[in-house]
Amino acid sequence: MIVRMPTTSVASPGPRCPVCGKPSVAATRPFCSTRCADVDLGRWLTGQYRIPGPSADLDEDPPSISDDDPDAA
Repeated sequence: MIVRMPTTSVASPGPRCPVCGKPSVAATRPFCSTRCADVDLGRWLTGQYRIPGPSADLDEDPPSISDDDPDAA
């Protein structure tokens, strides 16, 4: 007679939502819902998330496109 012993493996928790910490859902990965995905997008758009780097030097007067430039779109 073969007796199978129950296996007790400690499964590592799956990926968590970076906004609220709930388990992520495959349809909205890495988030748990579209709401958390929208919250994350809003944080990027408002500048709460930033990628570090040197500040961009912006020209005060951007180059103008002349009518006689053949490469101008």
